[in-house]
Amino acid sequence: MNPLIRLVLMVSLWGAWVTPFFLNRAKGQGNAVKIDSRARFGILLVAMGFFIANFHGPHGRKVYAEPLDLWRAALGIAFGALAIALSWMAVGNLGKQWRVDAGLNADHELVQSGAYRLVRHPIYLSIILMLSTNIAMVGTLPAWPIAILLGIVGTEIRVRVEDSLLSTRFGADFTAWQKRVPAYLPWVR
Repeated sequence: MNPLIRLVLMVSLWGAWVTPFFLNRAKGQGNAVKIDSRARFGILLVAMGFFIANFHGPHGRKVYAEPLDLWRAALGIAFGALAIALSWMAVGNLGKQWRVDAGLNADHELVQSGAYRLVRHPIYLSIILMLSTNIAMVGTLPAWPIAILLGIVGTEIRVRVEDSLLSTRFGADFTAWQKRVPAYLPWVR
């Protein structure tokens, strides 16, 4: 695949993925009564994973100028399409409860519908899928395994912080949901 087509494809996938977050933000969000800033460290680790996946490795930024194998493009598109679907569904289900920081609104509800029937944290799964999209499109060794590791560790931090907030707020209802539905990957509770 031509490098320019790859770049246009990546920008298009990212644009489609991020759009529901901006649309939801424009509608406004509820006022948080509790914020746990420890989750910000998880955001930082995930961001480092994206940076490493995109700009580190034996070829550095030159990887963007190299042609892309068709199988890698197809894999990146598949990961991106799934990530886009999850982000749109999850943000739609959360509505005004969505925020960057881990927090609870005064009228916070335990959302268990839509994408939240499949995983408790579909937005985090969509982030891991977008990281996988970038890895498929531009990732090189040894960078991509490090990027995935940082992405998963950062996601684990966020999941644990948010699960703690939800458990405190919803008690037995959250515990039952936690036992029934995986966190963000089928084998991660």
